[in-house]
Amino acid sequence: MIKESTGAQLIQAAFQSEKPIFIPFITAGFPTPAASIDIALTLEEAGAGLLELGVPYSDPLADGPTIQTSSHKAIAQGVTLPKVLEMAKEMRGRGLKIPVILFTYYNPVLQYGTEKLISQLEDYGIDGILIPDLPFEEAEEVNKLTEQNGRSFISLVAPTSQQRIQMIASHAQGFLYCVSSLGVTGARSTLDDSVVGFLDEVKKHSRVPVAVGFGISRAEQVQLMAPHCEGYIVGSALINILLKNEDVLKDELTREQGLAEINKFVKELQSGLS
Repeated sequence: MIKESTGAQLIQAAFQSEKPIFIPFITAGFPTPAASIDIALTLEEAGAGLLELGVPYSDPLADGPTIQTSSHKAIAQGVTLPKVLEMAKEMRGRGLKIPVILFTYYNPVLQYGTEKLISQLEDYGIDGILIPDLPFEEAEEVNKLTEQNGRSFISLVAPTSQQRIQMIASHAQGFLYCVSSLGVTGARSTLDDSVVGFLDEVKKHSRVPVAVGFGISRAEQVQLMAPHCEGYIVGSALINILLKNEDVLKDELTREQGLAEINKFVKELQSGLS
């Protein structure tokens, strides 16, 4: 029996905005599990429309050095997929309302049990899942399981996927994650000129909202992308802020200082849409 698509509907509702929504990525457990929860709540308060919650992984193929550093620091504290699920549940318990996407590589999913994990996402307050190293052509099981459990499986499409854009876009759930540039994640001073044409091509075929990520770090880039997408994803630039404020975020007595820096960064990013 197919469950009511609560999580999928929440994701869809998040994109019902006149302006593209801000989608932050954070590494769960960095700089500490407790800080992660406060960071998520701060991001929602600052205007995030959706949260990507990253499971720290030892060999993150799509992630650049910034996110790798945060993953290694979280792993050193014993953060695992089950602990990330518990963090998501605690975020909900603390009042987090925006949709949460679990960002994880496939090996932890297999270790946990694919069917078991997806059947439990709702219990932990998670609305969708994104697995960057699971090719679309091999994702039939995950697609089926997410649909059955009212969650969304988020697909990625890259500039190298020209011949696959229509296929991926026509089957996408939740939203479509468009990779703005080749290579790994990382804040970039400029975005490739071809990204606008790529986004417009994807939008021709997509039945779900389109969000762009990989490299977005400044308000001017958000402004440039805004007419061509429904959401913008910021990971490395945000993790850089967390790294710079790691010590104050770790300490509960000084954490507000670090959270204020996060809020400031988000407001600067969003100024590109004002």
